[in-house]
Amino acid sequence: MKVYEGLVLLALQEETGNTKGSHLEYTIAAAIIAELLLLKRIRVNTDNKDKVEVLDNSPTGDTVMDEALQKMADRKRPDTIKNWVSHIAQISKLKHKVAEQLVADGIITSEEKKVLWIFSYKVYPEANPEPERQLRSEMRRLVLDKPLEIDPRIALTVSLAKSSDLLKSVFSKDELKTHKERIEKIAKGEELGAVTQDVIDAVQAAVLVAVIIPSVIAATSTTTSSC
Repeated sequence: MKVYEGLVLLALQEETGNTKGSHLEYTIAAAIIAELLLLKRIRVNTDNKDKVEVLDNSPTGDTVMDEALQKMADRKRPDTIKNWVSHIAQISKLKHKVAEQLVADGIITSEEKKVLWIFSYKVYPEANPEPERQLRSEMRRLVLDKPLEIDPRIALTVSLAKSSDLLKSVFSKDELKTHKERIEKIAKGEELGAVTQDVIDAVQAAVLVAVIIPSVIAATSTTTSSC
């Protein structure tokens, strides 16, 4: 299971099939970029102001990653990871595209609900709980047991789950408090080096922009209209 698929799985509420968490699209986008970095399909060019460079845009066999990779390859000018997090987060129905891959794998199911018998929307109840159970177990092991060998994808999942407020669905309040320092180290990428840190910094920056810019625009509009 890909990192971004795992994050969507954590975000889905088992009973209702709706999603929880904050800024999930940005988290998914960062996880897609991380997967492409780990697969060596892209790299961060330190000689060109840390711009993302596409090394191989041949199909990966993963529809969601292929769409993101092609967007990068089609770009006339290279861009930074932070900007790519924002660009990929804006892919139409990104969250649903990821969910449909999990449906195809038999991990969740797809159902259509109606509001007021007019508006319809999709929910994704869990069908096979084992993949999520295994993911939660590996995340807990990384934080609580402090293993010597670290799976980079699990560490990245913990980092990005923290940024989207999903860790509280994996750990108790007491565990989050007791192991706060350990989680912070993982979240900062200290266990895995610069590539992971770049991705974590990018999602945090992109989320910050997503939150602040609309607020600034709204505040500016209010001030203008009152003048």
